[in-house]
Amino acid sequence: MRKKSIKLAAQTFNANIDEIISFTNRATGAGGPLTDQDQSWCFDLAIIRVYREFEDLILSCLVALINSDATTFSQVKGRNFPAHMNVEVCEYLICGDGYFDFAGRDGLIKTIKKVVPAAHWLPAIVSDAAYTDALKKLSALRNFAAHDSAVSKKRALDAIGGKGMSSSGAWLKRQGRFAALCTSLKAMSARIEAAAPY
Repeated sequence: MRKKSIKLAAQTFNANIDEIISFTNRATGAGGPLTDQDQSWCFDLAIIRVYREFEDLILSCLVALINSDATTFSQVKGRNFPAHMNVEVCEYLICGDGYFDFAGRDGLIKTIKKVVPAAHWLPAIVSDAAYTDALKKLSALRNFAAHDSAVSKKRALDAIGGKGMSSSGAWLKRQGRFAALCTSLKAMSARIEAAAPY
């Protein structure tokens, strides 16, 4: 039976983030005739990709936790689940017929606690105050980049503590903000990898 690995998921996340960072570095380098707007669009795309990679990391972690040992999941749900379930069944238990989704940092923590108890190492790491700012900005800036609505803009402004911005990309491309966000997420991923037993 195929098994998921949290360590591999964290390694893959970090490698993919490095690729996204390289993309933005190439796109904003002196080698191309990109306009200021082009550069903003590059960072809009990059934050959407980072969010996608982060979703994949967390879903892979949750699947691996059920897939490798369903005991904790059984305790959380108050039902006995088989010790060995394949990846597809684990994904179904987490997502149902839909897709993996969460509403911001608080929604992410709530979603994780549906799989493991609050005292488990995964929600403890994700809940760490060191990552609060990055997680709030990740969700809000991704939503603004993806939806460009008045509501998503207001939430993005709240997340950055700002009064104005034309787009997520326009804000992220300046003052090393994108790199700082990615560095924080990679630090969290490294802690997840270190804490994972498999």
